[in-house]
Amino acid sequence: MPRNTRVALPRRLTLLGATAVVVGSTIGSGIFRSPASIARRLPTPGALMSVWVVGGLLALCGALTLAEITTALPRTGGIYVIVREGWGRLPAFLFGWAEVVIIRAAALGAVATTFAEYALRMLGYDPRVAPYDTTVHYVAAVAIILLAALNIRGVRSSALLLEVATVVKVGALLLIALAAAWLAPSLMHTQQLSVPSTTLVTPSGFGVALVAVLWAYDGWADLSFVAGEVKNPERTLPRALIGGTLTVLVIYCAANLAYLTVLPISSITTSSLVAAEVADKLVGHWGVVVVGAVVVVATVSTLNGSLLTCPRIFFAMADDGLLFRPVAAVHPRYQTPYVAIALAAALGVVFVLARTFEQLADTFVLAIVPFYALSVAAVFTLRRQATYRPSFRLPGYPVVPALFILATVGVLGSALVDPTSRWPTIAVIAVILLGIPVFYIARPAADRRVASEAQE
Repeated sequence: MPRNTRVALPRRLTLLGATAVVVGSTIGSGIFRSPASIARRLPTPGALMSVWVVGGLLALCGALTLAEITTALPRTGGIYVIVREGWGRLPAFLFGWAEVVIIRAAALGAVATTFAEYALRMLGYDPRVAPYDTTVHYVAAVAIILLAALNIRGVRSSALLLEVATVVKVGALLLIALAAAWLAPSLMHTQQLSVPSTTLVTPSGFGVALVAVLWAYDGWADLSFVAGEVKNPERTLPRALIGGTLTVLVIYCAANLAYLTVLPISSITTSSLVAAEVADKLVGHWGVVVVGAVVVVATVSTLNGSLLTCPRIFFAMADDGLLFRPVAAVHPRYQTPYVAIALAAALGVVFVLARTFEQLADTFVLAIVPFYALSVAAVFTLRRQATYRPSFRLPGYPVVPALFILATVGVLGSALVDPTSRWPTIAVIAVILLGIPVFYIARPAADRRVASEAQE
């Protein structure tokens, strides 16, 4: 069972900070940027709302399962550690490999792109037209670099930013929902929710739309990446994971009802900056400025949360001997994995300069979903181990993890069936599988290093 890490990071995150990691890492670009692509695939209000509810329930199933596992494995590295302990070193390495070459760079790029688009819109520039469509990429790259520097300086400063930014963006989304309910009676479109539509909603279309929804909900697992830095993890981890995920589910449903209240779904399908469009309808230009500022804060918070949590995967892999040893270096002054953070930031800059938001978001989800399924499925293998002693027991076992696993299989199947996403999905799977020969090349050196350290 769990082995002691060879390099330790101090436990500094409290319940408030841990919950802020969940909510702050989750509420970012998705709720402000993804509704248009989801509405194009599900162009009826009822289907649109249902896919957000389904996505939230899936995230809750995953969070409940990880709440149990992380109390038994409160270790830095999150999904990597869980997959390693449940399924072995090869699947864990493939997750780390995917994180290095695809997942983290795509996530950072997608969030930073949304930050740059809303920042330019707030300043009065249209990020959809030249030359600002190119400027978006450079602004996003600078944001990644600056926030990486902040995280290198320490967990406390980045966690404080998460807490403050989370309060701001949660409050703003709730304010949008209340304003839509009270100030827009002449713009009401919620009656569409009960109106039958001739538009056909197919299972594959729902599954592909769920890919975009899962991007918006991603973040429920991020706390597990810094589980080794959480105070009193046996109590804090389940409370933060479950409470944070439920909070996000409620906020997302309220926000989408607000969008449908103010805009017809035909307008949502063509609006890449839907929150700004809603604000413009409600209160005019100043609403656009305020919402733009909120989205800037939200995406900065999410970028910060991602750079706080996910470089710990690289750290754990290097500590295992499966990445270059310097990646596990801890800064002598700030006590942070500074090389891992710098590596994540560098890869994010490369991706954000080369790809669009939709390409980045879909690539991220398709690459990470199989490993989320593996981490949740690990509860079945871990429960058979005598040394597995979680302080929190998953309610609804084995139905809850089984539902999550079946849903992720359905999402991948839908992406393979849909002609618009088939080849990108195959490409992502192929890149992940390329990690298999890399593992067998790296494994002998890693085994020698582990054996040498065991003798010392």
